[in-house]
Amino acid sequence: MKVTRVQPFLMSVPFPEPIRLPFYGGERTILKRDAMLVRVQTSTEVTGYAPGPGSERVHDAIRDVIAPFLEGVTLGDPDALRIRFESGPGRGNRELVKAYCVVEVALWDVYARSFGVPISEVIGGRVRERIKLYGSAGMYQPPEKYAEEAAAISGLGFRGYKMRPALGPEEDIKTVRLMRQAVGATVDLMIDAHAWWRMGDRSYSPETVARVAEAMAEYDPLWLEEPLPPENHAAYAALRENEFVSLAAGEHEPDEAGFQDLIDSDAVDYVQMDVVCQGGYAMARRLFNLIARRDLRFAFHAWGTDLEILAAAQLGICWPDTVVEWLEYPCYTDGGKPGMYPFPLATEILAQPLQIERGDLVVPREPGFGIEVNEGVIEKYPWIPGPWSFFRVDSPPLTLAVTGDHSIPWEGRI
Repeated sequence: MKVTRVQPFLMSVPFPEPIRLPFYGGERTILKRDAMLVRVQTSTEVTGYAPGPGSERVHDAIRDVIAPFLEGVTLGDPDALRIRFESGPGRGNRELVKAYCVVEVALWDVYARSFGVPISEVIGGRVRERIKLYGSAGMYQPPEKYAEEAAAISGLGFRGYKMRPALGPEEDIKTVRLMRQAVGATVDLMIDAHAWWRMGDRSYSPETVARVAEAMAEYDPLWLEEPLPPENHAAYAALRENEFVSLAAGEHEPDEAGFQDLIDSDAVDYVQMDVVCQGGYAMARRLFNLIARRDLRFAFHAWGTDLEILAAAQLGICWPDTVVEWLEYPCYTDGGKPGMYPFPLATEILAQPLQIERGDLVVPREPGFGIEVNEGVIEKYPWIPGPWSFFRVDSPPLTLAVTGDHSIPWEGRI
């Protein structure tokens, strides 16, 4: 079986009007949501797919470097092909290797389909049938609105709810208190503080972060995510020593060495990684071993379509939930559901809906991903160039552009 064609497709869902979300020290504007679908065709007419970041840079790398490398190659062992790429076109270029790992997910889809088994059976072997989801939404709104949304999303059956506070220290503490009152003691709350270090002169100091974390601990959040600049592992380790709340980080680690240091420095309780942006199945499989040895937990970061959720889940169920515990499920407002905003592409990319029962994703056993991809989204949602979101910081005056390259610092794209 030879690879005959590799194609990346970028897609965009624009909003009728920009969504403007004020926060403590600035305003975020969201214009659209982007996504990528990668298709790999073979000489045996078996086709595989992969989700990818909504990134022109990654798209061009796949089209110009990775596709020429793969087209005409015999697909035997996907791991061996990756090693050949790493020692060839990808040598010394970690961003190019990460782009290759996006395509590699599609190679595993082809490989699994050719044997008539789900991806999970060829990347490790499943040890369970389902993985726990948490509903992720909560963007820059009054405390009472966060509480309403937390109750609504838990009402859908999710056993965890993640939000993003950016209201100032006292209002953030109040928000967590109201959310806990709204959902009761049995729903886990995740506090994603990714904005706290991106608010210019109003960013929280380490001392303020510690004070807020201690106050939030009264309301028993499951974790506090990225409350400090993600590259400062020593600061995380110092905060963790206080044992106020469990800490989570990892989605902005630039490479495997960064993850290794995050784990070895005792910086976090939950290690996070995005399969789409940070190294695909290959890096995740290596990280799981490290995490298990250190008695830590892993939680997938996922911020795109249902195909991305499914790709992560097929890997996650190859490990027990004592290692790979949670999978993020972004909640969008399509169909009147509670969530951040509409993003119909997220569900339409699959021909059938995901099977979610009592807050768990039941991972299908059919070949490959287990659910067919709907290629109609490629034509329905044509690509719109440019960043999908902007952060305006008031002091010092600054605007940061956000693209689909989630593991790259925003400051580099102004």
